[in-house]
Amino acid sequence: MSDNNKPYILIVEDEAPLVTLLRYNLEKQGFRVEDAGDGGEALTRITEAAPDLLLLDWMLPTMSGIELCRQLRRRPATRTLPIIMLTARAEDQDAVRGLDTGADDYITKPFSTEALIARIRALLRRSGAVPQKLKLSFHDISLDPASHRVLRNGRALHLGPTEFRLLEFFLRHPKRVFSREDVLNAVWGRDIHVEPRTVDVHIRRLRKAINGPGEMDIVRTVRAAGYALDTDESATAA
Repeated sequence: MSDNNKPYILIVEDEAPLVTLLRYNLEKQGFRVEDAGDGGEALTRITEAAPDLLLLDWMLPTMSGIELCRQLRRRPATRTLPIIMLTARAEDQDAVRGLDTGADDYITKPFSTEALIARIRALLRRSGAVPQKLKLSFHDISLDPASHRVLRNGRALHLGPTEFRLLEFFLRHPKRVFSREDVLNAVWGRDIHVEPRTVDVHIRRLRKAINGPGEMDIVRTVRAAGYALDTDESATAA
């Protein structure tokens, strides 16, 4: 396989030994790897050639990983770029802050390369997964897995890869209530450890992405049960 056919991962990290370790293990797994030591260099590389996935350190010189993530999410070309944040900050609120800023996943240092590679593969599968070619629709939303396009009332919606997979999952099972554990297993996979709070963060991001002014919120929260895609509030009320 030529390098151009390999998934391209950009590592944005200023710790040279960690970059060397990650590069060695990722290239051994068949990925094409480049690295950048700070946010400015990362932006230049991403503009020149968009990666398939970004490994982004939280603590960077001149520009934090959080700020870089925020800037990338503002740009149409990188709005849905899969991003895994690497952080030494293990507090829940820090993880939630990273996810709220736009990261699709996070992993705390120190971590095993096997766990990181599993998360990379899972996120790449979700960002490019096309399990069925059939278009999905519910109420005024339609999703085309083949073209990766989502429309609501005829306007295009811009979803990150995790939010796209969440919506696709709900569209395949409309009006059915799923617990957080159900959603985690279906969207993240049983082999990936993700905190249940992560589901709530991505549900908020999904709502923000799909709901325009005056539009019904069709992602219902069912108290003590989970979530459902439903237009009938009484059917999912607590």
